[in-house]
Amino acid sequence: MPSSWRKYPRGDRGAEPPAGRVAEGGPNPLLKVDGLTAAIHGKQVLQDITFHMDSGETLALTGESGSGKSLTALAVMGLLPGSAVASGRIGFGTTDLARLGDRDLRRIRGREIGMIFQEPMTALNPLQTIGHQIAEVFRIHGAVPPEMTGLLERVGLDVSPGRYPHELSGGQRQRVVIAMAIALKPRLLIADEPTTALDVTTQARILDLLKDLARTENMALLLITHDLAVVADMADRIAVMQHGRVVETAPTAQLLHRPQHAYTRELIAASSHRAHLPARQPGAPLLRVTDVSVIYPLPRSRPSTKPRSFTAVDNVSFTIRKGERLGLVGESGCGKSTLTRALLGLQPLASGRIEIDGKPVLADGRPSRETQRRIQVVFQDPYGSFNPRHRVARLISEPFHLLDTPPPRDAVAEALIAVGLSPEDASKHIHAFSGGQRQRLAIARALIIRPELIVFDEAVSALDVRVRAQVLDLLARLSDSHGLTWLFISHDLQVVRSVTDRVMVMRNGQIVEDAPTETLFTAPKTDYARRLLAAAPRLPDGLPDGQSG
Repeated sequence: MPSSWRKYPRGDRGAEPPAGRVAEGGPNPLLKVDGLTAAIHGKQVLQDITFHMDSGETLALTGESGSGKSLTALAVMGLLPGSAVASGRIGFGTTDLARLGDRDLRRIRGREIGMIFQEPMTALNPLQTIGHQIAEVFRIHGAVPPEMTGLLERVGLDVSPGRYPHELSGGQRQRVVIAMAIALKPRLLIADEPTTALDVTTQARILDLLKDLARTENMALLLITHDLAVVADMADRIAVMQHGRVVETAPTAQLLHRPQHAYTRELIAASSHRAHLPARQPGAPLLRVTDVSVIYPLPRSRPSTKPRSFTAVDNVSFTIRKGERLGLVGESGCGKSTLTRALLGLQPLASGRIEIDGKPVLADGRPSRETQRRIQVVFQDPYGSFNPRHRVARLISEPFHLLDTPPPRDAVAEALIAVGLSPEDASKHIHAFSGGQRQRLAIARALIIRPELIVFDEAVSALDVRVRAQVLDLLARLSDSHGLTWLFISHDLQVVRSVTDRVMVMRNGQIVEDAPTETLFTAPKTDYARRLLAAAPRLPDGLPDGQSG
């Protein structure tokens, strides 16, 4: 018996089944979780989780961060932390996984049950080739590794097995992890947020791959995600989790169009939520980018070979006017991040010029003090961009050193109030806040010196749908109250549509389309923009308590 699987008091369920409990399924379900309950350090994290899966079925487990989705998957894999105390039954075929010891579970993991983790870079060993890591799955289970190229081709990868993880893109690394998970053709595949950090076209290809594998191999797929739009076309059934409980389970179409639980209705409405930006007439040019190119030198294969280079940004020109809300979209590797660093004065230019109000953003090869004062940035990871040792008051007042005169004494309190937080929060540490609250603090830090331009770099991509909707509404209010100008960079096209007046599409280092937001979304001119829009996941039309995207 796993060390974490100890006797745990389950209590009296009573005559009525708890909310979210589902029927038994077919006569012989492949996976049947019944009454799964778990606590970590005395805190209950899973409560009476019950669901089933048949062979060839795709079940989506959805809900906000902290709802228990990943812990449920780890329980099925027998990977709960050692401090966990759990009870219940996890039937896999005729075997109760909850009663197996670590040795028996190791025989099942990889062979009978495969798992794809959210972040492929942390799931892969950076010191070993991808071919070696895939072959290791076979060796652990006493099987002879096949020819690696064929297995890579099976997941749509045309790369050498001798490549290392850092030599691959995010989508390619995710395909390597999928290749490892399906190498021995498991009967159950668990995919934990497999597309969260991917652009829309790569996401669509990964989802199509998972769907095809589940169909051709008759493999059950447990898809864990907080994005209902992703699973709308993927799942046969959806189970919604909240606070460690399954509150509703139903076939996909039934759950989306006729949700029974209030929390499910809130998730659906938030998934299709659009912020209402105040109408605005852009003013004079604020930021002007003229013929900008950024070129990276590449390592030589041999000392005698000619120097090589890669053009990340290729002769880009555009203007952002005062009060304008501009979006920038494109696939991973198209040059968005490099261009962003150049705008912030953090990336040397090979050629061209970037000016704010006619003054260059770079002074002697470094961002000028005036550039830093007039342009602020909100990053994707609100936790990683703060020093956890400092209190909020110090964290959000960091930009004060850019001011020529001392700030008002109540500047911190005003910034906190502006983003919907309390002045009392200034005395807390960053770990005391949720993900959405941390992103509000990041916005407060960007606002506190009243910059003229804010760059939002994937600022809501890591947030749950309800928190994302709240942050987007916050930006709309701040746009009205502070007259903000921003550049909003995201791979989520529906979010970009919600908070921009104009959108630029980037491909291979070039701006291939630049148009008003609604014009781009309704009548794109380039084939590439049309492919991006077609790849974006969408909720079906006619959903209750909200509009579809």
